[in-house]
Amino acid sequence: MADYDLAVIGTGQGGVPLALDAAKHGKRVVVFERGQLGGTCVNVGCTPSKAFLASAHAAGRARRTDELGVHCEVTVDVPAVMRRVQSVVADWNGGVEKHFAHSQATLVRAEASFDAPHVIRADGKTYEAATVVIDTGATATVPPIPGLAGTPYLTNANFFTQTTLPPRMVVLGSGYIGLELGQGAQRLGTQVTLVTPDHRIVAREETDVCHWLSQSVERDGMRVMLEHKATKVAYADGIFTMTVDDGTTLQAEGLLVAIGRTPNIPEGTVERAGIALDKRGFIQCDEHLQTAVAEHYALGDVAGQPQFTHVSWEDFRRLKAVIGGDRSRTRSDRVLAYAMYTEPQVGRVGVSQDEAEKNGTPHRTVTLPLSDVARGIEWNLPEGFFRLVVDPATDAILGATFVGYEASELIHVILAHMEAKSTWRVLERSVHVHPTFSEGLPSLARLLL
Repeated sequence: MADYDLAVIGTGQGGVPLALDAAKHGKRVVVFERGQLGGTCVNVGCTPSKAFLASAHAAGRARRTDELGVHCEVTVDVPAVMRRVQSVVADWNGGVEKHFAHSQATLVRAEASFDAPHVIRADGKTYEAATVVIDTGATATVPPIPGLAGTPYLTNANFFTQTTLPPRMVVLGSGYIGLELGQGAQRLGTQVTLVTPDHRIVAREETDVCHWLSQSVERDGMRVMLEHKATKVAYADGIFTMTVDDGTTLQAEGLLVAIGRTPNIPEGTVERAGIALDKRGFIQCDEHLQTAVAEHYALGDVAGQPQFTHVSWEDFRRLKAVIGGDRSRTRSDRVLAYAMYTEPQVGRVGVSQDEAEKNGTPHRTVTLPLSDVARGIEWNLPEGFFRLVVDPATDAILGATFVGYEASELIHVILAHMEAKSTWRVLERSVHVHPTFSEGLPSLARLLL
């Protein structure tokens, strides 16, 4: 049995830098990975999806250039698109390989399970570590729809290994993954039908967010079936036949399942390590990401954290501090922003208007349509809005929702104000460059005067 200071199970965006940093500082570190290095983001998440969407949105924008007096014919080479996606993944994955090759960390390419709280078994060997960190992420949830099991359905795990795209595809789910990949496939030539039991797409977002996204995907030609559930799936001769709850049948060469994510819990986590799970099945952690067992931690998706790469990476910095004795870092000690890379994009930070109303939080809200921002008209990108939520007593910024071109970039202006504990009055008196989309942010704040 080998003894280590730190064992990390999984190589996601938090576990890798934590392990490499500890090894660099002389700690004895062992890392376990059963699949590809880099976790979800590098292999089946952010990296391939955004490379895929780069092509898809280029095609989508090109088809609208007639409105600018530019006429072109769009031809998509789907195999070339997929080869590029896979090349980008290989480059990033290779980068993680190089980092480990140049480190003192021991890398075990095998699935890890627990024999005891501090004893891990992998590839027929056991490893004991003083501190254990679980960074195993999550995988696509597959619903128990009769007939689905055993068919060649797609999830984010195998979507990007395709060499081409199906002529027709049904997407189950209208969250971020389903909507991004569904719109992307539609723009690259697939006829997409999206099926969701919700009364609107991306139902967790505000109504007018869904309005703009629905308008965009329907303009692309996507069919959206709201308030429908799949009741049966059959597959024969390369064709999926799905029956929905009103008796309608849908046929397609591809079926993408994107209804949510299920945490990856190593074998023996509960029974032999004594680590508790929460009611959703994620590892139960305190505010310092420590589990019910001393010197055991979890980070990222498996810890029930918001499922974004930047959250997992920031968890590394928290855990580095906590393990080093600094208890000032907690799982909620940051302003959280996120984005959806549809077109138009969605950027969110802090509290939305809907959340403030639901929680009874005192607030004021102002909204500025992008059609009132000069750059929106000049570039023919008026779809969307900027929204700001503030505290009426302190003028503090509570949150913002942006929909529109590069909303994922613009939202960081508000994040920075919130981290600095600035107020909307500082934003209001700021002078932003004309003509930019960012110029609309002081204008937005001035609506509060």
